[in-house]
Amino acid sequence: MDERETFTRWAGERQLALLRTAVLLTGDHHRAEDLVQDALTKVAVRWRRLRDGNPEAYARQVIVRGNISWWRKHRREQVAEVPDRTDVTDGYGVADTRRLLNDALAALTPRQRAVVVLRYYDDLSERDTADVLGVSVGTVKSQTHLSLRRLREAAPELADLLQEL
Repeated sequence: MDERETFTRWAGERQLALLRTAVLLTGDHHRAEDLVQDALTKVAVRWRRLRDGNPEAYARQVIVRGNISWWRKHRREQVAEVPDRTDVTDGYGVADTRRLLNDALAALTPRQRAVVVLRYYDDLSERDTADVLGVSVGTVKSQTHLSLRRLREAAPELADLLQEL
C-alpha cells in the first residue's frame, strides 16, 4: 500500500472519533468539522513522519490548539441569542443529562474543557493528555481538579455523575 492509501485508510477509520472530540471541545458541530478537516490536512502533509508514530495524538493536538486559538480570538464576542433547544427525552433522562453536561462543559475555559474531554471522553492517560496539550502532568492534574469542581458548581444536578470521575 502506498502512503496515500495508508493515510486515506487511517483518516477514514479515525475521522469520526476526532469529530466527536472536536464537537465536545467546541460545542459547535460546524466549527468542529473545520477543526477536524484542518487536523487531517496537517496530518496528511506530515504523514511520512507521523504514520509510524502516533498520528492521532498529533491530530488531537491540532484540534485542541485550533480551538483555543479560535476562542482567544472570539472570546470578546457575545452571543446575541441563545438557540432554542428542543427537549427530547428518551424515557430515561439521558438526553436531559447530556444537555446539562454539555451546558456545564460550555462554562469551562477551552483548556479546562480540553482536559475533561481528553481525560474522560477520549480516555487518555494524564501523560497522554499532557502531551496533547503541551503541558506538564501536574498541570493536567490541577486543571482536572479545577474543571471537575467548576462542573459541579455549574451543574449541581450532575453531582452523582461527577462524583464517579
